[in-house]
Amino acid sequence: MKFTSTVVRGFLGTAIIGVAAIASTAAYAAGEVNLYSSRQPFLMKPLLDAFTRESGIKVNMVYLKKGMLERLKSEGRNSLADLILVSDIGNLHNHDKAGLLQGISSAKLSANIPSHLRHPEGNWFGLTTRARIIYASRKRVKPGEVTSYEDLAKPHMKGRVCIRSGKHVYNVSLLASIIVAKGEVAAREWAAGLKANLARKPQGNDRAQVKAVYEGECDVAVGNTYYMGKMVTNQKKPVQKKWAASVNVIFPNQGDRGAHVNVSGAGVTAHAKNKANAVKLIEFLSDDAAQKIYAEKNFEYPVKAGVAIHPIVASWGTFKADKESLAKIANQRTLASRLVDQVAFNK
Repeated sequence: MKFTSTVVRGFLGTAIIGVAAIASTAAYAAGEVNLYSSRQPFLMKPLLDAFTRESGIKVNMVYLKKGMLERLKSEGRNSLADLILVSDIGNLHNHDKAGLLQGISSAKLSANIPSHLRHPEGNWFGLTTRARIIYASRKRVKPGEVTSYEDLAKPHMKGRVCIRSGKHVYNVSLLASIIVAKGEVAAREWAAGLKANLARKPQGNDRAQVKAVYEGECDVAVGNTYYMGKMVTNQKKPVQKKWAASVNVIFPNQGDRGAHVNVSGAGVTAHAKNKANAVKLIEFLSDDAAQKIYAEKNFEYPVKAGVAIHPIVASWGTFKADKESLAKIANQRTLASRLVDQVAFNK
């Protein structure tokens, strides 16, 4: 079965990039590598094309917006996937705990990626970061009124906060980071306090929270940094530029542990047939040229030190990031999800 280099949508709701379908027996060839990615083709294609030009290795990519873990489980040892690329530490952690990833050792990855952004045994590696920040109304929030995640749960924020579902992977990871920093009891109290301060029931995505601030439904919102970049450059929906202009970016906890950061990242699959090529691809994605492209395309931060960031990202200012191990934070995600239920956060 042959495909052109354009994206093709299949019966499973996937998309394939590459000259040959991933189901081809050529997928085992020495000059190929097979990638399952939840990151969109428009973001990945420039990177994968650059990798092929540099290495001579062709990348067959399957875009899986949903269901990657279940698909890998069902394929088992017969899976042709050599590596995965997903967003959020929660997704990396879930694949790892399901036994779907294997540890690798790479001097380049150890040099390029800080230890707190990679699995201690090499099961996964962060490739870009994003901070979980506070979007504050330029009109209704005074300077210094909200400077930390803890402030969101204090009495003066009653009825002023908007956030998406507490069960979303972004917010589960944030709560897990608070468990690691302050303990289970304090984290539960924070979640309960935040719920008490909500202006509305948790709903929508991160951009919808900023829209609610713009419309006056709430004064502050919680979201990832890169959504600001997406809003201020949105030509198809220019109203989002107004949403972005209505808020200030606040990096929380700059006086103590720093803002919680999460990652997009990659790992080599447990049954990779082209393991060496998979390692080469992750190494390429961690190096200077790819880091710049990768981060700029989605308004994220490179994991490798010294790589230039997009001017829009730079305009938000520098910030102190929480340097706690994401692997340690990921281990608290189950408890964090349970705390969300205990405080009836979404109800």
